[in-house]
Amino acid sequence: MSHSEGHRDSTTVRSVAIHAGVSTATAARALGGYGPVSEMTRLKVQAAADEIGYRPNRLARSMITGKTKTLGLVIADIENSFFASASRGFADAARRAGYDVLIANTDEEPGMEQSAVRSLIERRVDGIVVAPASAKIINHLERAVHEGLPLVLLDRHLKGFPADSVLVNSKEAARVAVDHLIEHGHSCIGIVTGTSPAHPATEGSRSLDLISSGQERIQGYRAALKAAGIDVRLEYIKTGDFHRQASKDLTNELLALDEPPTAILTTDSVITLGALTALHDAGKRIPADISLVGIDDAEWATVVNPPLTVVAQPAYELGELAAQRVVERIQGSTTRPRRRNLPTQLIIRESVGAPPRTR
Repeated sequence: MSHSEGHRDSTTVRSVAIHAGVSTATAARALGGYGPVSEMTRLKVQAAADEIGYRPNRLARSMITGKTKTLGLVIADIENSFFASASRGFADAARRAGYDVLIANTDEEPGMEQSAVRSLIERRVDGIVVAPASAKIINHLERAVHEGLPLVLLDRHLKGFPADSVLVNSKEAARVAVDHLIEHGHSCIGIVTGTSPAHPATEGSRSLDLISSGQERIQGYRAALKAAGIDVRLEYIKTGDFHRQASKDLTNELLALDEPPTAILTTDSVITLGALTALHDAGKRIPADISLVGIDDAEWATVVNPPLTVVAQPAYELGELAAQRVVERIQGSTTRPRRRNLPTQLIIRESVGAPPRTR
């Protein structure tokens, strides 16, 4: 036998079976994750495969099992620190469960999300986790669930949609942030949050397409003001897309009001960067001239001057839980869809002070 023939034989299921002292059929079941195989036998076969350097033919295995051992992740913005951390948690949990990951970025565009989901289905992923870009354009997600594809929502939920979701308590996050500003004497508080670019709108518009986290943050903002006996002023509620330039423009709109807010809540790290840019360009000192609280504890939040007070979100854990849940569905879990809400944490730094006129 030539060296090349021996090397080729060393990477077959048959050679793993011989090395492990089991039948070829048993080795195939153990390596493929299907059919009845004891845990002891599975470990023995896996050890033999590792020892001889066996690498599975995933295409062949998928034809036998109907599974590709691949998960799809569809997120809004990979450059956003929240989604970057969530993606890392998702990928780590998927790898521990024996799955590869395909990641698609949508830029919060429903059309790009539809294309990404379609592409992942064509690649026969075993399950998908999606951070939906729209509360209205969801026909592609409904179709995927109807066809039996395990699907979990990340960071956002869809009212009445029959799928698991893993998210944070966005309403509470905003309420805690606004309470912190009120405790420092602020009553003129603005909020800048995101909406789907498919339906750009302002508060009160029929076409408003706020994702669930955006809706809940406005609800938390309103609840905190109401509890403190402060009137909600619609001109202080600004919604736009999630890009830095848009949040800069919206912040400038707040600053241009006849009575501009003395404090602003921004609802993710990209929006916070846009607001910071606007405040810097306008010569506003934080917190001497205006206070700022952001939702999301990005790495740069501690190195800007002053360090930013934030409501931190457990992004990595969200990604982990989403991966674990979709794997449970793939493995046959038939429990009713459930919503997992993880807590947030207010981290007080130096970007909040008393309103200027009270000094």
